Amino acid sequence: MKTALITGASSGFGKAIATAFARKGYRLIITGRRNEKLEALKPKLMDLGAKDVLLLSFDIQDKEAVNNAVDSLSGEWKNIDILINNAGLAVGKSTIENGEIDDWERMINTNVKGLLYMTRALIATLKNSDGPHIVNIGSIAGTEVYPGGNVYCASKHAVNALSKAMRIELLPYAIRVSQIRPGLAETEFSVVRYKGDETKAADVYKGYEPLLAEDVARAVEFVVDQPKHVCINDLEITPTAQANAYLIEKNG
Repeated sequence: MKTALITGASSGFGKAIATAFARKGYRLIITGRRNEKLEALKPKLMDLGAKDVLLLSFDIQDKEAVNNAVDSLSGEWKNIDILINNAGLAVGKSTIENGEIDDWERMINTNVKGLLYMTRALIATLKNSDGPHIVNIGSIAGTEVYPGGNVYCASKHAVNALSKAMRIELLPYAIRVSQIRPGLAETEFSVVRYKGDETKAADVYKGYEPLLAEDVARAVEFVVDQPKHVCINDLEITPTAQANAYLIEKNG
């Protein structure tokens, strides 16, 4: 039986990944800032077949909070096999000239520093697993840049680089490192980017069929279900209507 820790599990990709893993009978550690959402999710995961579910509520931007959460693990919960670095966001879509520095810091602190804090805190634990795996949720924006994406794209380029670095550094310990890079997916992503403007967020997904969180969760399942001698290093997944980070075929 495997134990997986999933960051940003209260909604979107994280919630869908937790749901998929629950059906496989995993022991789950789900983390996020919104404890009430984690509490609401736990019984659903148990009903789906999760062996057990532990909630850790903290902000991944806070290094001390990350370390305290990991240090709080005891007993069987210390035996983690899979780390899903899912927590991430985009805030704003302005030019660099007009960008808000608070938005930049929030993206960099969450998408880059948070991923680093979480990974560093768990590497020692993962080394003791029989089949350890780190899955970083990146983005198509990790290899391309689009208008207004600047800092968000930069943060996901960093995830791409860090995934490659982890693959090199953790090779002696047989820790697999995979990156999933989704294109346009209809989750809370655009609502957060447009700071609660649901009309703007909805417009992003009009005229074509975007990815769903469940589509990304299936990709994660595929990656982690490979035999131990197989590592899917990088997997890009987009809607059929999307060719790259900015070209989308809309039917109106």
